[in-house]
Amino acid sequence: MNARDRIIIPLDVATLDEAKWMINVLSGVVGYFKIGSELFTAAGSDAVRAVQDAGCRVFLDLKYYDIPNTVAGAVRSAAALNVDMLNMHILGGRAMMEGAVEAARESTPPPILLGVTVLTSYDEARWEETGFSRPIADAVPMLAGHAKEAGLDGVVCSPREVRDLRDQLGKEFILVTPGVRPSWAKSDDQRRIMTPADAVAAGADYLVIGRPITKDNDPRGAAQRVIEELGAS
Repeated sequence: MNARDRIIIPLDVATLDEAKWMINVLSGVVGYFKIGSELFTAAGSDAVRAVQDAGCRVFLDLKYYDIPNTVAGAVRSAAALNVDMLNMHILGGRAMMEGAVEAARESTPPPILLGVTVLTSYDEARWEETGFSRPIADAVPMLAGHAKEAGLDGVVCSPREVRDLRDQLGKEFILVTPGVRPSWAKSDDQRRIMTPADAVAAGADYLVIGRPITKDNDPRGAAQRVIEELGAS
């Protein structure tokens, strides 16, 4: 995979105009844009079309977590928008994930379905606050295994867990990693982080890189700098 195609830029903005500005700046440099709850709530399918009109791919990051029938319906609606990738919380359970897989297969080609393991903003203390006694290092492979068994195409995980998950789940299983920070960038609110080159070396397929690029005074230059680092690794 080319370095540019590995990078997913989150459009964590409140308006479609802001999103279009970022898409215009970075299209042609990166291959994917991620649309999360904030932008999708504000702009809906117009945000998806803005990315597609620029010739880029869409990761619809809405983290579905509901009863199986509701999630299956949401997946059908997302597939009708021709999004390339979407996700759901593995904690929603096997029936929910299997229903999502069946719904996705009604479209050709189906979108890539990802399961969310443990959010990268969690460290052990925050994870324990949610009521889980199993440490993150044990919870992530367990959840990822459930996702594969249910038929999902991959998972979203911290780069710190990539190497073990790659060994556990095989080379075809897709690993998407937020919490990626170039060596020259601040960690912000991410806890379990790694540089882009190290994440790819560990086995990551796609890298979600936000603020180090989108908040830089020269976002296009920052993206190119990451790509150069990946190319040299």
